[in-house]
Amino acid sequence: MVSIFSRVKDIVKYSMMYACMTHCTFEYIGDFVVCNGPSMEPTLHSKNVLLTERITTRFHNPRRGDIIIAISPTDPKQYICKRIVGIPGDRIVLKNNTTDTKTEEDALTAAASKKQKLKELQDEYVPRGCIWIEGDNSENSADSRYYGPIPLGLVKSRVVCRLWPIKEMCML
Repeated sequence: MVSIFSRVKDIVKYSMMYACMTHCTFEYIGDFVVCNGPSMEPTLHSKNVLLTERITTRFHNPRRGDIIIAISPTDPKQYICKRIVGIPGDRIVLKNNTTDTKTEEDALTAAASKKQKLKELQDEYVPRGCIWIEGDNSENSADSRYYGPIPLGLVKSRVVCRLWPIKEMCML
């Protein structure tokens, strides 16, 4: 009876230790992420598995060109994968992006709204403590062109490499 109790106690103890180590690793060192959506095509596709690291995002300034995982500024329950194109102090110049609309009335409303946004953001600078992010697929990406610069506090990790599919494995 004592040996069974001792074994169960050891299993519970080691399981708790393993769970704590796993949690700390994924929370503070690195993580695996599965991509979903077309915003980073052709660089990343849906169902790609990425290895990310969380250390440099805490201790170093972001660099242009890094691909990051961040909390969505429009939906805090969702994560987004985008490329950093502007760092604090950079001037952002927006180019005229076209959007498809279903009706003529929608097209006029969207054009007026887009014109107003372009006017407001044309000479925008990335403020201190923020970054400007965009998807590689500019025609199909909701990014800083729509919600502006995001705070560095929303950045969770930096993508290190693509792990899956194996034939496309590479450092990013």
